[in-house]
Amino acid sequence: MAERHKILIVDDLESNRMIMVEIFQEYYQVLEASDTARALQLLEKYHEEIAAVLLDWYFMGEDGSKVLAAMKEKNWLEHIPVLIVTAEHSAELEKRCIQMGAHDLIRKPFDLDVMKNRVNNSISLYQHKNQMEQKVYEQGRILMKQLSVMKMQARKLKKVNETMIDIVCNILERNYPEFIDNVQIMREITRIVSKKVQRNYPEYKLTDKEVEIISEMSSLRDIGKLLISDHVLYKPAKLTKEELDYMKSHTAKGCEIMRMMKDLQTPLYHKIGMEICQYHHERYDGNGYPEGLKGDEIPISAQIVSVVDAYHALISERVYKRAYSREKAYYMILGGECGVFSPKIMECFRMSREEMEQIDTDTDMYTDTELL
Repeated sequence: MAERHKILIVDDLESNRMIMVEIFQEYYQVLEASDTARALQLLEKYHEEIAAVLLDWYFMGEDGSKVLAAMKEKNWLEHIPVLIVTAEHSAELEKRCIQMGAHDLIRKPFDLDVMKNRVNNSISLYQHKNQMEQKVYEQGRILMKQLSVMKMQARKLKKVNETMIDIVCNILERNYPEFIDNVQIMREITRIVSKKVQRNYPEYKLTDKEVEIISEMSSLRDIGKLLISDHVLYKPAKLTKEELDYMKSHTAKGCEIMRMMKDLQTPLYHKIGMEICQYHHERYDGNGYPEGLKGDEIPISAQIVSVVDAYHALISERVYKRAYSREKAYYMILGGECGVFSPKIMECFRMSREEMEQIDTDTDMYTDTELL
């Protein structure tokens, strides 16, 4: 910001200008104009250096309105106080001048000390105002720059999270294809149902970011099965009680793996990932595992994924079963064959049917008669 060390005096009488020059020349460089054209010429050239304008209201057969109008149009009145000097003492003139943007009126005849003090006070006030505006502007620039950096960091973190998830999914796919088939289908169905929950049940306060993270992290719900022995994982026959209990430990093992990846995730990704890994087999009536949670004791992320996981398991082929058709799986979920789910989530699942059926799949489906 340029230093403002000039005062512009606009008056057609040289004697008046000389008086005001005498008052201010010790402290300011004084510019003089005897008509509107010269005043605007000086303002155009020095508007960033002028600290105040002393404008005689009546000069050369016209008033100072042209000067005020020109300064207002160019936004100079925001930074330069204009003090009207006039012999007229009407309230109407004062009102008009203030409405046009003048800062103050000084009436003739004036006391020299009063004139000096009022001009200096006006300049000090505007200097403070300009300094504060400059600070606000500079702080705004700094904040915008910081915001830009934060957005870039957020994008990088999101990319890191997504990359981490994709890497783990690739590992799962290579080693346990039957547990990771159609990852994209799982994500898309989870996203569809999550959005329905967000829209229809605001009490859960799901944000767009949380919907996205729940969808992404749903693909890691069974990551704990990496630590389950193959002879149990791929056993085609019914599991014994001991084997079933061992299989159920994949929820705790999944949390162990998630903890090892904590430094690779943002806090929200980690939190939701832990919820999904640990609680996606819980059921609304308390008959799930590992903790037998009931109702909304189960995190909303896990409530959503539990329904989608059950549906996805039904439409996917396993070593112990063939894939059900989507229609059959849909009605099995509604019929309670996979346990009791939240009525709210079930309603969202119902509303999602048409969208779910539009998702492409590479999984071979069988008709109901082939399955039964």
